[in-house]
Amino acid sequence: MMRRANHADILCIGAQRSMTSWLHTILSLHPDTWAFPDFSPVTSTRKEAHFWDWNHHRGSEWYRFLMTPLDDRSLKSLDFTPDYALMSDAQIAECKALNPFAHVIYILREPLARAVSAIRMHTMWATDNAPVDRVQVSFDQSFLDRVNAARIQGHGDYAGNLRRWRQHFTDILVLDYATLAADPAAGMARVLAHCDLPAEGLTSHAGYGDLLAKRIWHAPDYPLSADCLNFLDGMLWREREAAEAETGIRFMPEFPEAT
Repeated sequence: MMRRANHADILCIGAQRSMTSWLHTILSLHPDTWAFPDFSPVTSTRKEAHFWDWNHHRGSEWYRFLMTPLDDRSLKSLDFTPDYALMSDAQIAECKALNPFAHVIYILREPLARAVSAIRMHTMWATDNAPVDRVQVSFDQSFLDRVNAARIQGHGDYAGNLRRWRQHFTDILVLDYATLAADPAAGMARVLAHCDLPAEGLTSHAGYGDLLAKRIWHAPDYPLSADCLNFLDGMLWREREAAEAETGIRFMPEFPEAT
């Protein structure tokens, strides 16, 4: 039996906390796509294979087997692992070798808003999902520890990440989170065209319109102090300017108190 050209056919490399779960949920409904089974904790649900960070020691044949559709090998397999955005040049070169014709997607969110969402996610884990009214994120060592654990600067370095990836994948679909959230139907049309998927595979699906407006995964809205917001904004302003210059996207601030 002939081997598939790619291990993974559609790669979403992030950004983390930028509607990647929403996009994966919708694309998984398309009759021409396939999401691998959930092998948690080896994978993160059916969405994130984490081959180049968690599972590289398992070898490329393990990744090929994981990403091969069980019944119809012509289906396009999905690997939506936002941590891939931070991969080194050597790792991306290996990714290109394993997935030479893969369609790559990168969703960019305003860096401060993305960072706040990531900190809230890490706060949720650290506090065992405590109610919002019982948690206040203040500027202290635990906050700084979460900044480091969440790799805020690396995930916010959109321009640097894109430049590395574009050395190997020249046709990356870059989407603006705010635009995608404002008009998800138009955003999905761009995704489907980029991935060579017929639109009617989704538009004819029952409940597709409702799913477009659905929020898939949301961390509790733990409040961050003004000091935290200003610290994050100061950390990321260079990355914001570089990303805007690299992509032409103009990010609209979501937290005006951080100036």
